[in-house]
Amino acid sequence: MALDLNVSRELLPLPEGTGQEPSSWGARHAHDPTVVRDDDGTYYMFSTDAVANSEDIPAGVHIRTSADLVEWTYIGTAFDGVPEAAAQWSGARGLWAPEVVHWPGGVWHMYYSASTFGSNTSAIGLAVASSPAGPWEDRGLVVATRSGEHSQNAIDAAVAFDAESAPWLTYGSFFSGIYTLPLNLDTGLPLVEGDLGTVIARRPKWVEGAVEGAYVLYRPEEDRYVLFCSYDSLFNTYNMRVGVADSITGPYRDFRGTDMTDMDAPPAAVGTKVLGSHQFDGGTGWLAPGHNSVFTQAGPDGMEYFAVHHVRFAADPSQHVVQLRRVFFTASGWPVVSPQPFAGVQRETLPAPVPVAGTWQVLRFAPESADLVRAVAMELESTTGDCAASSGAPVHIRLRTVTPMSGPDGAVELDAVVFGSWDWARGRTALSFSGIDQHGVAWSGTQDARR
Repeated sequence: MALDLNVSRELLPLPEGTGQEPSSWGARHAHDPTVVRDDDGTYYMFSTDAVANSEDIPAGVHIRTSADLVEWTYIGTAFDGVPEAAAQWSGARGLWAPEVVHWPGGVWHMYYSASTFGSNTSAIGLAVASSPAGPWEDRGLVVATRSGEHSQNAIDAAVAFDAESAPWLTYGSFFSGIYTLPLNLDTGLPLVEGDLGTVIARRPKWVEGAVEGAYVLYRPEEDRYVLFCSYDSLFNTYNMRVGVADSITGPYRDFRGTDMTDMDAPPAAVGTKVLGSHQFDGGTGWLAPGHNSVFTQAGPDGMEYFAVHHVRFAADPSQHVVQLRRVFFTASGWPVVSPQPFAGVQRETLPAPVPVAGTWQVLRFAPESADLVRAVAMELESTTGDCAASSGAPVHIRLRTVTPMSGPDGAVELDAVVFGSWDWARGRTALSFSGIDQHGVAWSGTQDARR
C-alpha cells in the first residue's frame, strides 16, 4: 500500500456504492492484486483487504475466482483475520498485498503483508495450502522490520525464480526502497536467517521515497530480469515503471540506461514509464494504475503475459477496480502494456487482417508528468501492412504528427507491438499498439474506426 503521510488508513471512508456485501463487488474494491491458475483451470485473484477496519468488511486476504480472467466472483478470505504472529509484530488489522505462488513440489505458498499505514514496523508472513482455495496454514514470519531499527519496510512481497530456478523474495515500499533476497527452496524462508536483502530500486526522501509494489519477471528469451514497480501515490498519481538487469540482484536500468537506485537523477526521469493515468475519447478516465503483478500462462501462440493491477475511476477516485492488461515485448525486449483492459480472447481476436496505416487514438506517457493523459488523433504508418494481430508481433511504427515531441519531419519512430484488443469506449474489436520511442517514452493507441 502506498505511503501518504497526510492520510491515515483509519480515516479512509467506505467507498460510496460499495454495498456492505462483498459478494456484490466483482472486480471492484481490490488493491494490490495477484492472479494464479489452479490445475482445474480456475483463476484465483488475491488482494489487499478492502477497508479492513470496517466491521462490515472481513479481513484475512480477499479471494476471488474467475473462469475467463474477465468476470470475478468474491468467495471469501484466506484467514479469519490477521495471523497471530503478524498481528503481534505489526498491530495490523488487515492484510496487504498477498503474493501466491505454485511452489515446486505442488504446494502453494502465500506471502502476505502486515503493517499499519505510514509505518515500517511491518512483517511478511508465509502460509501454505494444497490448493489456492485453501485451507491456508500459517507458517509464521519470513521478513520483519521495525521502525527506528531498520530502514526497510517489509511489505509488498513478490517471488521470482532465477535462471537456475532458485526462488527470490522481492519486497519494499517507500522508506529505503525495494529489496530482494534468496529463499530456501525447501522451506520458503530466507536462505540466510535475518537477511533483509539487496536494494534494487529506491527514490530520494524528498519525494517520500515513493516506490513500491515491485514484481520481478525472468525472461529466458533474453536471459535477463524485468523489474516492474509503481511510483508516487496510490491515491492519485500511481504509475508503472520498468527496468531490466542481467542479474536478479541488479543493477536494473531503464531504457536510457539509468540505474533504478540512482538518487542523483531527477526522480521522475528514472524508470521507463509504461502505464499511467489516461482516457480515450468517449471512454472512462482511469486514474493511478499501479501495484501490478504479472500473470503468465501458455497460450496458442506462446507465452501470454498480463499485468494485473488496480486503478481508480477519474470521475470518483474513491472507487477502484482490478484490471488485467496484456503485456508484450518489443523486438529489443522491452515490456509494453496494452492501452485497453483485457476483455477475453474472443473479443480481442480480429476476424480478418486489418490495415495498420490510418488514424489512431494515441496516448503518450510522459515520464515527467503524473497528469491524466487524454488520447489524441495521430496518423500511423508501419512496415507490416495488414495485421490480424492476435499474437502481438513486434513491428516498426511511425506516428505522424506535427508536435513539439515529434522528430524533424513530424514523425515519431517506435519499437512497438501491434495486437488485437477490445475498444471499451466503442464496444468493438480493434487493433491496438504499444511501443517505446528512441527517447525511452512509451506510446500506446487504438485504431479509430470513425475516421
